[in-house]
Amino acid sequence: QVQLVESGGGLVQPGGSLRLSCAASGIFFSLYTMGWYRQAPGKQRELVAAITSGGTANNADSVKGRFTISRDNAKNTVYLQMNSLKPEDTAVYYCNAEGTELYYGMDYWGKGTLVTVSS
Repeated sequence: QVQLVESGGGLVQPGGSLRLSCAASGIFFSLYTMGWYRQAPGKQRELVAAITSGGTANNADSVKGRFTISRDNAKNTVYLQMNSLKPEDTAVYYCNAEGTELYYGMDYWGKGTLVTVSS
């Protein structure tokens, strides 16, 4: 059974930092591109950052210079370090696993973790 479990969300003041984690199980983690998406109230889900199995990372323009995605294949975990948080970063953050090579076409989601940026 595949599970993606996010943690680390919460309430933070503008300018603060949070680190999200996503622990994966039931997948061959090192052959999955891992991503973080977010969905704010009344808006569509959007890609925040993604990292390939080889470690190549891409960030959305809105978070460049503030957010950093990383992965630890030994721990089957992907992280999102979020710095200089803004109120507009408030959203539910979802972890995504997209298969590559033998697992191409496989796609899994976590249940999300809420990040609220407010004073």
